[in-house]
Amino acid sequence: MGSPLKVGVAGLGTVGASLLRLLDRQREALTARCGRAIEVVAVTARQKGKDRGVDLGRTRWVESPLALAQDPEIEVFVELMGGAGDPAKAAVEAALAAGKSVVTANKALLAAHGVALAERAERHGGALSFEAAVAGGIPVVKALREGLVGNRFSRVFGILNGTCNYILTRMEQEGLSFADCLKDAQRLGYAEADPAFDIEGHDTAQKLAILASLAFGVTPDQDAVSVEGIDTIAPEDLRAADELGYRVKLLGVAVRTANGIEQRVHPTMVPKASAIAQVMGVTNAVAIDGDAVQEVTLVGPGAGGFATASAVVSDLADLARGAVPVPFGLPVKNLAPCEKLPMQRHEGGYYIRLLAVDRPGTAAAIAQHLADANISLESIVQRRPGPAHGGDDPTTAGGPVPVILITYATTEDAVRRALAAVEAAGVIAAKPQLIRIEKA
Repeated sequence: MGSPLKVGVAGLGTVGASLLRLLDRQREALTARCGRAIEVVAVTARQKGKDRGVDLGRTRWVESPLALAQDPEIEVFVELMGGAGDPAKAAVEAALAAGKSVVTANKALLAAHGVALAERAERHGGALSFEAAVAGGIPVVKALREGLVGNRFSRVFGILNGTCNYILTRMEQEGLSFADCLKDAQRLGYAEADPAFDIEGHDTAQKLAILASLAFGVTPDQDAVSVEGIDTIAPEDLRAADELGYRVKLLGVAVRTANGIEQRVHPTMVPKASAIAQVMGVTNAVAIDGDAVQEVTLVGPGAGGFATASAVVSDLADLARGAVPVPFGLPVKNLAPCEKLPMQRHEGGYYIRLLAVDRPGTAAAIAQHLADANISLESIVQRRPGPAHGGDDPTTAGGPVPVILITYATTEDAVRRALAAVEAAGVIAAKPQLIRIEKA
């Protein structure tokens, strides 16, 4: 049996406290599996005297993350503070420069500085491990980097934010508005007091940048991701999706195209029969398309203390066994630069909801503008705006009429040009709703 792996933990919030509990609970099993014990010898956090429900009596307290990162006793620095800047960035840099390995759950830090940190880890001989940074307890990082290494990936996509999935689930199942669902999610603790980072898609974009790097050998770069949030989704969109055989999810999608690696986050219609469509509530899911395995879908908790701590422990177990994985699957020098592809180049099917003016010639004008853009329609649904469909009075004549269009595969540029022409023609009463359709 080897000497214990000595670990320092910076950050004792929900995940940090859960990590200490999990390591204590699984102490004997981990020692047997790894051939050596994993021992937390020092910790630091913003408040020393706070009751965290864990016994710190045998653990040395260090006054700052930077001091802990440079502490000569520890071999592994576990960063659970969060944030793309200091103190997390400075502490991780210091730990790597000292030749220590780093385990982090910090997606923001990796999306912004992952390449520089990986290069520093390579130069000084330590590991930079981050299973907990994407999809919580789902082991997707190891799946892409190691478990599926024999595949050439064509696409990786998934539900990477539990807050958004919870809101869309409640909207669909209970017919509630976005605003009402968001308020309830905040009350239950699923959404932050300022929920913009989640609902606008930025959290998903950071995670997608990491997945794209692992899948396609490109530098992780959040700025290369096109991002749209879920705040424009209305109950009538979810009802229409259900009637048409779809379900709406906020997806992060990275796909290999002839133009490069396309990375995008947006509300997406997926077939109800698909595995990804069955994932409800705060649960996360990641689907991976590879040439050998075809498709693998991983489903599980994307957040939470013990789920995230489980992923941290998996990285610590690797280090205890002596494994030092290459952070993004390739040496930094072999990672390709990642460019943001314009969404205008995206190709696929589209759901379009128009509020058409009820007068002669409206349908013909809409059809003509779509035809001028070479857009073919798979289905058209037109109905009076009764209460079941978001209207006020089913007997009202002459008011705007909801028209729902499903297109065959076309380009984003063609759809945008056609809808701009429809708006300019004055035949619709509100801004068109547009949701992309993803084969799943």
